[in-house]
Amino acid sequence: MEFEMVGGIDQTNLVISFALILILMIVSRVRNILNEAGTWAAAILGLGVAIGGHWTWLVILLTFLCAGFAATRWRYEEKRKHGFHEGDEGERDWTNVVANGGVPLIVSILAISSEDWESLFPVFAAAVAVAASDTFASEFGALDERVYMITTMKKCEQGVNGGFSPNGQFAALSGALLIALIAAGLGLLVGADAMNSPIEFILSISLIGFIGCQIDSILGAVLENRGYIGKGMVNTLAIASGALIACYFHPIIAL
Repeated sequence: MEFEMVGGIDQTNLVISFALILILMIVSRVRNILNEAGTWAAAILGLGVAIGGHWTWLVILLTFLCAGFAATRWRYEEKRKHGFHEGDEGERDWTNVVANGGVPLIVSILAISSEDWESLFPVFAAAVAVAASDTFASEFGALDERVYMITTMKKCEQGVNGGFSPNGQFAALSGALLIALIAAGLGLLVGADAMNSPIEFILSISLIGFIGCQIDSILGAVLENRGYIGKGMVNTLAIASGALIACYFHPIIAL
């Protein structure tokens, strides 16, 4: 079967997308990746991404979901003792799904509205790369005691919004790179225009994801710590910044 970057109400896109959504719902509940509300939210949001965007976009999002769960479960009991854990067993709820998937959904809606899946593919990948970068930084860097406040570069306590650590920074880059590689592989599979320069694509998406993670930390330090906005809004704004930066990195995109 030959694939192409054609989303929307396309038979191949719909069949693959519905199959992926079904698998998502089953695995999510069996493995307790998301709670019940989170599973339904992910299914609805994922369907919107798949129909508005493309089934490959959904695979990118699902990669983030599974990798994020693995990161959350890493040394979970130790993180629980410090109060850095998510849920009762690492599961996340619908608010987390919306905070991390809202911007990718908007990009998907823009794609089907303009029927320009090719140009918006890197924007979508960049948005998810930011989400993965931030999640990896938070989960793999949580137990690193070498924490510094991003706005002052002074040592601070673990778990403080705006704090970063060497382990967290390495994890942030790894998370962004993971999404960039998955997106590049899927792009090559469907012959996406962005794959005319795959190395540039991988490097730019990885860099944008990492930068978005730093923006998340700055927003956390400046706004969340002062009670102006919550964690979900910080995540959404950081992911949106990644999408906007991608528009600059890839001038073929006209918004």
